[in-house]
Amino acid sequence: MRPRPSNPALVFTALTALLLLAIAARLLIGGLSQSSADNQLLLELRALRVGSAALVGASLALAGALLQGLLRNPLASPDLLGMASGAGLGVMIAIYLGFLAGAGLADPGGLGSTGAAILGACATLLLVYFASRASSRQSISTRTLDTTSLVLMGVIIAIICSGAMTLLKHLLPDQGVAANRLLVGAIRDDVRPLHLWIGAAILALGLAASIARARAMDIASLSDDEATSLGINLQRLRLTQFLVAGALTGGSVVLAGPIGFVGLLCPHLIRAWLGPRHAPLLIGAALLGASTLVAADALIAGIRELNPGLGRLPLGALTALIGGPIFLFMLRSSEPRA
Repeated sequence: MRPRPSNPALVFTALTALLLLAIAARLLIGGLSQSSADNQLLLELRALRVGSAALVGASLALAGALLQGLLRNPLASPDLLGMASGAGLGVMIAIYLGFLAGAGLADPGGLGSTGAAILGACATLLLVYFASRASSRQSISTRTLDTTSLVLMGVIIAIICSGAMTLLKHLLPDQGVAANRLLVGAIRDDVRPLHLWIGAAILALGLAASIARARAMDIASLSDDEATSLGINLQRLRLTQFLVAGALTGGSVVLAGPIGFVGLLCPHLIRAWLGPRHAPLLIGAALLGASTLVAADALIAGIRELNPGLGRLPLGALTALIGGPIFLFMLRSSEPRA
């Protein structure tokens, strides 16, 4: 017998408190100086990092919740399906084309790069989706995709995209030092308010569009025949929500590069607390994703404060070290028992 879902209001309150606590910790770790002017500048720089981490975490968790629901697959997430790598490749191609055109290196967080990232993420998702269908020889009406085929195709395409990004990086002047973040996820140090406004607009529109279709996504979790008989246009729903997931992934990549496992784990935790209904699931996943990445960045800042000689650990490396073992456990648990 399944446990009764928790009260959404209580869960949202707890998640909001967790996010505020993580924000306070990130702003205060490292201390403040004696000068009020220096303190203001320091807090402004930290606030930009907090905003980046919160937007990236919320976007990835929301994208993961959409993908898991629409693909009816518990292991679907932007990183495992290659979307993050595809978005990074899109940005790298835009930077390289700008270099060839003599326009200089494009702003990795500008509108042009954001559009390229969204296009790359959506194209990668469609490629993984149809390639896994073909490899497992399943019809479009099948209830679920084979987990092994889906993850395998995502990993293979992510490796190809990473290789292409490395090649383009070495073709850029100074080996594309500014593009290193697209290979290893890390919060940008040169983030500007404009970048945050672009990411916030993508997140707000994506969350609003997703909540507006939450009821349809609940029905789409049934079999295709049942959902269609209840008046749901599955092809239109999947296409629009896949585009939303691609936009969210692209927006996060231009801010922090590929960050793994947030989009996989956060929706699972919220689903365990609130149940499968998508309206509270989407909001809860976004809150937990934001809290997770802000807390992770605070942890990295704390480690650096204790031992400055270690440098700054990339955020993507920390999420991989924590999320990787959990993913292996989930993958093992999802295997059918003999």
